[in-house]
This record gives sequence, structure tokens and C-alpha cells, in this order.
Amino acid sequence: MPSDRTVSRSRRARHHRGKATASVAGAFWTVMVGTTIPTPLYPDYAAAFGLSALTVTVAFAVYALGVVAGLLGFGSLSDRAGRKPVTAAALLLAGAAAGIFLVADGLALLLGGRVLSGLSAALVTGAATAHLTELAPPQGRIRAGRIALAANMGGLAGGPLLAGVLAEWAPDPLRLAWAVNAVLVLVTLLLLGPVPETVERRAEQRLFTLQLPRVPAEIRAPFVRCALAAGSGFAVMGVLTATTGLFFTTLLRLDSPTLSGATVSLTFVCVATGQLLARVLTPRPVLPAACLGLVASAALIATAMLTASAVPLVAAAVADGLSAGLALGEGIALITRRTEPAVRGQAFSALFAVAYAMLALPAIGVGVLIVHVGLRYAGTVFAAVVALIALGVLASLRRGRLPA
Repeated sequence: MPSDRTVSRSRRARHHRGKATASVAGAFWTVMVGTTIPTPLYPDYAAAFGLSALTVTVAFAVYALGVVAGLLGFGSLSDRAGRKPVTAAALLLAGAAAGIFLVADGLALLLGGRVLSGLSAALVTGAATAHLTELAPPQGRIRAGRIALAANMGGLAGGPLLAGVLAEWAPDPLRLAWAVNAVLVLVTLLLLGPVPETVERRAEQRLFTLQLPRVPAEIRAPFVRCALAAGSGFAVMGVLTATTGLFFTTLLRLDSPTLSGATVSLTFVCVATGQLLARVLTPRPVLPAACLGLVASAALIATAMLTASAVPLVAAAVADGLSAGLALGEGIALITRRTEPAVRGQAFSALFAVAYAMLALPAIGVGVLIVHVGLRYAGTVFAAVVALIALGVLASLRRGRLPA
């Protein structure tokens, strides 16, 4: 029988571990909130600063390019510098981005703030996810992964909802949400202070190194399929994030930041749900279901654009989120099952680099099309391209007769 002192010590350890986990998850959530706050505010920024639809989509896209640059340059930094310092650096970058948006008076500052947001997301994603896993006891690693997923996608979903509600019901829509975000950054920085470090820093290690994506040859074919499917889902998310506000204001003549923010938030919630479903469905064929969901999402986007209806757009957000989550979850499972630990981090970086590159570039392409043919037909053309990519991945699965 354990003594009362042993039981008391065990309870204190669980309590401290729980507080540390909550602090790291809170920091993760706060950084991700800041990355999506601008989503329902793009029409307001366009009106305030005289920006075109193309400029708005470029302002969104530089965030994703910042994430890709951060993943390539600093994806493994926390392995060498420690989890806490890198998470703290991500919070400081997020705070700097919030400060820039608070004083922004034109495009240059918007772009600078978005780049800092992208870098903060790249830093915190790997550092906080690893920290949460390492803080957990061996039997709690699965739960730690779910906490990381909830913090990540919950933050991405919380940003548009917070900004949309404040923009619609509170004064100063272009600044209030950033002031709230800045306060959250300060609070989570303070809470991060007592959290124990889980990485031992070695003096001989180089802190900064360029880590190019690397995928082992034995998983390259299924990796490409997963990356293309997940990237297609992220491409839809990118376009929805950049243009949903424009859709409501220009096609529906409905100025509702809350509604546009909630639509994008729903997408991120469904991404998290799709990743959880991928774990449940494995080893059943997950990728074919994701591809079919992407085709359905593309059809719904085209319907929404051609009929100027909000219902199919919301349905497309749900279908795309679930499909992207399934494909991403399958890619994560593939890398986890079939790569050695020494190259696993690089493979994960490659997967997310593809996903975020496809998040950014199609948004710019749609912005160019909007200038020439308008939002309605630009969205329809984009939907057709997504459907073709998804059908191509599905056809490759049938030829290879692979369940992935």
C-alpha cells in the first residue's frame, strides 16, 4: 500500500503537470487565434485602405508563405533551443503582429503583420505539440496529441469568431480584436514562466539550420497522394478564408462579420473532427473518402457562387474541413507508421509545407481571377480545379489499388 506521503506527492505532480499542460496549450491557442483574426475583417480593411480583392487575397497568402518559410528554416529549432524559449518567441512574434495591426494604416503594415503571424504559427506548432507530448506521462501521450489538436484548430477557429463578433457588436472593429489578442499574449507569456523545460540544451549544437523537406523513398508515392489531397483541402480553406467576407458583402449584400467569421471557424472545427475520424477509421481506406468529400465540397462552392446562396457555402466549409482533416490525418499516420524517428520531423515538415503552400498560392490565383471575371466565376473555376486534383488522386489510388 502506498503511504499517504507518496499519494500526496503523486497528486501534487499531477496538479503541476496539469497546470503546465494548460499553460502550453493556452500559449498554442493564443498564437493560432492571432493568425485568423483578420479573416472576417478583410472587407473592412479593403474599404478603410482602398484595397482591391487581389490585394486582400495577397495579404492573406503571405501568412501561409510565412508559415512555410518558418517550417523550412526553424522547424526543428525547439529540438535544439528548447520548447519553452521557442514557444515564448512565437508568443512575442504574435504580440508584435498584434501591435502592428493595432497601428496599421496601409498595406505595408498589413503584410508585415501577416508575415510575423505566419512565423509565429510555424514556431509554435512544432514546439508546443512536442512540449505537450513530453509533459504527459507515457500512458497519456494520445491524450496530449488530442490536446495539441484542440489548441491548434481551436485557436484557428476562435480567431474569426472573436473578430467577427467584436466587429459586428463592438466599436473600432479593426483594432479591438487585436487589443484582446495582445492581452492574451501577455497573460499566456506569464503563465508559461513556471512551466518546466523538457529538452536539454547542448552547447555544441547549432541553433539555426535550414531544414529542407525530405521524404523517404519508400513512402514517397502514398505521401504525394496524401499531401495533394490535404493540400487541396487547405487550398479551399485558403480561398474561403480570403474571400468569404467578400462573398457575403458583394454577392449576398450582407455585411455580417459574425456570419463570415463563423463560416470559416466551422471549417477549422471540421478539420479537427476529420483528423480524429481518420484515427478511428484506420486501417479502412481513408483517402478515397477524403477525395470524394473534396469533390462534393468543390461542387458546393460552385453552386454557392453561381446561385449566390450562403447555404451551399456553409455546407462546402463542412465538407472541405472534414475532407482536409481526413487526408491530413492519413498523412500523419503514414509518416508515424512508416518512417524512422531520425527523419520523421523532416517528413512532417514536408507535409505541412505542401499544405500551407497550397493554402496560399490558389488564394492569389483566385484574387487575380476576381479582378478579371469577378468573384462568382473565379470561385467556380477554382472549384473545378480542386475537383480535378481530387479526382486525379482518386484515380491514382484505383490504379495502384492502395487503401491509403
